[in-house]
Amino acid sequence: MTPASFLKFWRERIITLIVSQLTQGVTPHKIALSIGLGFSLGVFPVLGATTALCAIAAVRLKLNQPVIQLVNWLVYPLQLAWILIFIRIGEWILRTPFINFSLPELIQKFHDSPVNFFQQFGLAGLQGVVAWLFIAPFLTTITYSVLLPPLKKLTAFKTPIADSRLIE
Repeated sequence: MTPASFLKFWRERIITLIVSQLTQGVTPHKIALSIGLGFSLGVFPVLGATTALCAIAAVRLKLNQPVIQLVNWLVYPLQLAWILIFIRIGEWILRTPFINFSLPELIQKFHDSPVNFFQQFGLAGLQGVVAWLFIAPFLTTITYSVLLPPLKKLTAFKTPIADSRLIE
């Protein structure tokens, strides 16, 4: 993907979705929280669980489902990259012995036999989840805090445009 095509995708798909949600009356707070939770739930260190976690969070907190799922989808590469980091942090937190493995090895073992995979690496998964439980609130808070001011400014820009259409 070239930088120009990435910027075009970013403008057309991501920014347009967020601005359209703001023009439909979704508050900047809800959008910022949707993005923050989409980010932190999207890096949950258990493959295949993030879509359900984001859907549940969006329904329970009355957040924007398209935005939270979009962010979840966008952070998928980070989820893969951070699984091993979460496991290592979990080993440190729980003071358990270091388990030697790589992400490609994990994926291959899972494909070979899911039952054996969970028997062999279930504890590592729990260690990753423990670390994520410590880190996720900070990820959400930081993301929310960083995004809220620009989203409020976006709302200020779109209000006169929306109001002028109503007057005509």
